[in-house]
Amino acid sequence: METTMEMNELKQAWHAMNQRLEQQERMGGGLIRDLRLDKARGHLRPLMWMQVLQAAFGIGLIALGAACWTSNTHVPGLLVSGLLVHAFGLAHVIFAVITVVLIRQIDYAAPVLVIQRRLARLLRVHGLNTVICGWVWWIMWIPVVVAFAGIGGYPADADTPAWIWASLAIGVVGLVGTWLFQAWRLRRDTGRADNEGPAHCDGSDGIRRSQRLLAELADFEQE
Repeated sequence: METTMEMNELKQAWHAMNQRLEQQERMGGGLIRDLRLDKARGHLRPLMWMQVLQAAFGIGLIALGAACWTSNTHVPGLLVSGLLVHAFGLAHVIFAVITVVLIRQIDYAAPVLVIQRRLARLLRVHGLNTVICGWVWWIMWIPVVVAFAGIGGYPADADTPAWIWASLAIGVVGLVGTWLFQAWRLRRDTGRADNEGPAHCDGSDGIRRSQRLLAELADFEQE
């Protein structure tokens, strides 16, 4: 009888110890998940503030463009420049708002796969934002300068300065060169290991860091 009781007590103790170990593993896994997700969330904060600044800058462009084209409807060059700047500023605001909304919609309590999909969508939108609101500045700075001239009383019958055509040609070359450089850098970085860190630092760096953390977390949860 005593031997049977001792065996039962031993089984109960063993079962209790297993339960405590499983509980500690779950707590440890949850702690690791929380730390990784908090770090991933932190990587996106700089991008959030960048979009706030982009939206404010876009509002300034809208105001500049509107002031130019509304006061120069009789001057085709100034009218077109003002409308371009107006539309360019609107694009800045729209992309900034979309990016902020996508960041705020990420639910870090959701499964890792769902968060990864959100980050992938955010990265695609940010890439488009970089092209339209970033690279295009190679050319768009010219209409901006013209818009300032339009609200500054530039003579309506004046000829187009030669520097505008020269700057436009340089801008086109710069835009193409930027695209080629980015394509080369993307091919170069494709083979880099995740633990080597990013090969460059730009607005998408925080998204990619978050993606790497989520990939590591997914691998950990599958073990």
